[in-house]
Amino acid sequence: MNHSPQAWGRPRDDVYGAYDPSFLHSKGPKAHTSSPIVTGTSVLAVKFKDGVVIAADNLASYGSLARFTDVKRLRTFNRCAVVGFGGDVSDMQYLDRLLLSLDIEETYGSSGHNLNARNLHTYLAKVMYKRRSDINPLWNQLLVAGLDGDDQPFLSSVDLLGTTFSSPTLATGFGAHLAQPLLRKIVDDEAQVTSVTREQAVDAVRECMKVLFYRDARSLDKYSIAVITKDAGVELKEDEKLENQSWAFAEMIKGYGTQTV
Repeated sequence: MNHSPQAWGRPRDDVYGAYDPSFLHSKGPKAHTSSPIVTGTSVLAVKFKDGVVIAADNLASYGSLARFTDVKRLRTFNRCAVVGFGGDVSDMQYLDRLLLSLDIEETYGSSGHNLNARNLHTYLAKVMYKRRSDINPLWNQLLVAGLDGDDQPFLSSVDLLGTTFSSPTLATGFGAHLAQPLLRKIVDDEAQVTSVTREQAVDAVRECMKVLFYRDARSLDKYSIAVITKDAGVELKEDEKLENQSWAFAEMIKGYGTQTV
């Protein structure tokens, strides 16, 4: 064996011949990601009469392991939009770099116009659909929250297929099953948005984050939350902790372990 530090553990070339790495090369077709490894879970958002509230926890799971506990999944764009990322973290980082270059181009461009939340959502929808058409999708579901060109609350979603839709309340991941029913109690349709205050929207989102921490094994009790309004722009808090947790409800759950009904 060749024990020099430059070729630690490799067979000696003068005895066994030059090392042939060709067996490491794949002979099959080019492949892309089809099963994300490091992922983020739910993103929640709800409209209120003056803007939008959006939140996501700070956990990135390595499979079922709660591996990275300080991953911020909300990104601000200009002063009127926030993008929430669910799904693959590496694809999230790619999109983050894409948005950063777009933001620089818009900020220092000569047009004098800035992209609002509706424009940003359209741009991301085109990016996601293009990658889907290349059979190399970005494994994310995105929520775009903010203000449109008329300074009205805007909230819309786009997924890895480029499918888009809007609603007064949106959620990704497990939040689509566990949080949406709670959010729809306060905002069921667009007509009710004008009657919801900022405090009601924030309280509802915080309560949903608590429910997700109780019920979703891929969630965390530390989260980021942003409020987007016309007057204050984007107010982002990235290290919020769940408060007033209570696990008393667990005593009523039957059917697991050695419990008996």
